[in-house]
Amino acid sequence: MATTMGQRLAGKTILITGASSGIGRSTAKEFARTCSSNLKLILAARRFESLQALTYEIRSEVGDRVRILPIKLDVSKSEDVSSFIGKLPDEFKDIDILVNNAGLVKGIARAPDIALEDIQTMFTTNVTGLINMTQTVLSIFKRKPGGGSGDIINIGSIAGREPYQGGSVYCATKSAVRSFTDALRRELIDTRIRVIGVDPGQVETVSSDSHAEVSMK
Repeated sequence: MATTMGQRLAGKTILITGASSGIGRSTAKEFARTCSSNLKLILAARRFESLQALTYEIRSEVGDRVRILPIKLDVSKSEDVSSFIGKLPDEFKDIDILVNNAGLVKGIARAPDIALEDIQTMFTTNVTGLINMTQTVLSIFKRKPGGGSGDIINIGSIAGREPYQGGSVYCATKSAVRSFTDALRRELIDTRIRVIGVDPGQVETVSSDSHAEVSMK
C-alpha cells in the first residue's frame, strides 16, 4: 500500500547534486524507495562512475517505477551550472524538487596557513555553486502555474552554527548557506515555493581527490 509521502512524490522530478556519495546518495535511494510510481531522479555529481553504480542499485531495487538520469556536473563551474537545464532531455526539465547537497571540506589548516586554493574550492563549491544552481532551478519553479511552486532543500551543516577549530573556512561556507537559505525563504514567502534548510552533523563520505573525509556536512 502506497504511503501518503509516496503518493505525493508520484510524477515528480527531483534534482540532487552531490548524489554520488554520502547524504546525496542516501537521499536518492530513499526517494526511490518511498515513491509509489512515476518518479524521475536527476543525479548530478563529479564522479560519474559512482552515479552509474547508484543508478544500477536503485533500478535493481525498485524496478521501472523510477526513471533515473545520471549527469556529470561540477557545481563549482558556473558556466556548467548555467547551461545545465538546457542540456536535459525534455521529460526531465520540469523540476519539482531541488536538493542542493554538493559540498566539500578541504584540509584542517588554521589561519594564517590556509591555502588560497582550498579557500576558493570550498567557497565556489559550497556557496557559489549552491546559489547558482538555486537561481537556475528557481526560474523553472517561478514559471509553474499559480504563481510558482517547488521545493528547494539546502543541505548545510551543524558547522554553520557551531564552528570548530581547523574548519574556519568550511564553517564560514556553511554559515553562508544558512543565511542564504533564510533570506531566500523570506523572499519567497508569498509563493508556493518552499525553502528548507537541513543542518546534519558529522557524515563520513569521500572527497573528490580520493582522500578519506569525515565531513561536518
